[in-house]
Amino acid sequence: MALFQHVKFFISAHDLRDLPPSSGMEVAFAGRSNAGKSSAINTLANRTRLAFVSKTPGRTQLINFFRLGEEGEDRYLVDLPGYGYAAVPEKIRLHWRGVLSTYLQTRSSLRGLVLIMDIRRPLTDLDRQMLSWFQYTGNPVHVLLTKADKLNRQQAQAVLRTVKKELAEIYPGATAQLFSSSKHQGMEEAERVIGKWFELAGEDQTQD
Repeated sequence: MALFQHVKFFISAHDLRDLPPSSGMEVAFAGRSNAGKSSAINTLANRTRLAFVSKTPGRTQLINFFRLGEEGEDRYLVDLPGYGYAAVPEKIRLHWRGVLSTYLQTRSSLRGLVLIMDIRRPLTDLDRQMLSWFQYTGNPVHVLLTKADKLNRQQAQAVLRTVKKELAEIYPGATAQLFSSSKHQGMEEAERVIGKWFELAGEDQTQD
């Protein structure tokens, strides 16, 4: 896919002080542990091990930056740690709660949020918390309902309609789609949405 054709790992950060300068354009990927976030990134990039896929939920505890395009374009995908895994120690959970809320609300280079939800368990309380944090920015949100192949077409469309209806109430303007990493479903739609965000962000920077 053109947008993700030259995506490469850039840097990992454990804390906010480890983040690279907020000078480019970023789109963050967030989601509950085991919702398929890393798999979605790998599928969009047409790579098998770009983003780390762990069989143990809650294992990934770093903010990972991936550069899009050639050096100097300053466009990044940001893979945020998965949230909501109960076995993670309370101290670590509180640390990442602070990191995620601060990053989502204050990162000036962040242009959009791709929120990953397992289609069988969408819009949990923690998903709503992420939306609440990000709503402060006024930036767009696009929901990927992953593992859509686990439901039949009628069931998947029903969940999509329900999610879109609730999003219209709690985060007006947010969009949603069906996605399946294993079936490569929804790749073109996701790329189109994310690509538009970068395009609009680039126009804003030019005007500034």
